[in-house]
Amino acid sequence: MIETPHPLRIAAAPISWGVCEVPGWGHVLDAHTVLAEMAALGFTATEFGPPGYLPEDPGARRALLERYGLSAVGGFLALPLHLDRDPILDAAGRTAALYAAAGAEVLVLAAATGATGYDSRVPLDAAGWRALIDTAAAVRDLAGTHGLRTVLHPHVGTQVETAAEVERFLAGSDVDLCLDTGHLLIGGADPVALARRWADRIGHLHLKDVRRDLADEIRCGRIEYSRAVRRGLYPPLGDGDVDLAAIVAATEAAGYRGWYVIEQDTTLSPGDTASGPSRDAERSLRYLSPDRRHGGLRPLEYR
Repeated sequence: MIETPHPLRIAAAPISWGVCEVPGWGHVLDAHTVLAEMAALGFTATEFGPPGYLPEDPGARRALLERYGLSAVGGFLALPLHLDRDPILDAAGRTAALYAAAGAEVLVLAAATGATGYDSRVPLDAAGWRALIDTAAAVRDLAGTHGLRTVLHPHVGTQVETAAEVERFLAGSDVDLCLDTGHLLIGGADPVALARRWADRIGHLHLKDVRRDLADEIRCGRIEYSRAVRRGLYPPLGDGDVDLAAIVAATEAAGYRGWYVIEQDTTLSPGDTASGPSRDAERSLRYLSPDRRHGGLRPLEYR
């Protein structure tokens, strides 16, 4: 259990219910089902999920979230930042405009490879790295014109994955980081040490717990990322091998007051319901706020 001097700003994400942008990832529950589950558990805010999951009209998107008592945090956008810059900025601009009009705060940017999925990649050369860093800054500036903060999300199967790549990005760019405790550990970084060393660069936070044995298999190439997720790579918070209490303590001590997004990537099979993911999300909520009482009796008031 994690004790803090004040309530954390806790949000949900559709990926915890198996909703992912990767084609063929798994069975996708409809948005009304997922948002209703979030509300029943007491969440009052969420990230958007993949493009097209929620209405593309910003007014309709905002209204849908409000129907379930949810506010918009922001969303994940994977773009090949090392490739042709103009279409990347066009896509980022359209997404930022939608996010802002729907009431979001943050654009969570990932350096996609240009391929589908997150099971393989080819590391960048020096020119690719220069393009990635320059374009990430340009996306940040563009999103800023819409009132959004931009953070770079290290992610398995992207161009910023390994511990060395995370350090290289932070040293070469002034774009802030989405500290994703799971992807950092899988990539070989120590998320606690990184949270302490780069405390002033953490602009957003995704909380995952991870089974270290499966993370080691991914890193060594013995298992693909998607298969590891299906085998339970991300257990409920507190049931894995990430020192989440130390990470929260480090970020809180550094003055971080942003969102703590519970993200437990999962996959569903045809016929699966929301009950399994909701059970895991409730356990994670209890771990983060042990003094609260969950169960859908009334919304929790995270502020």
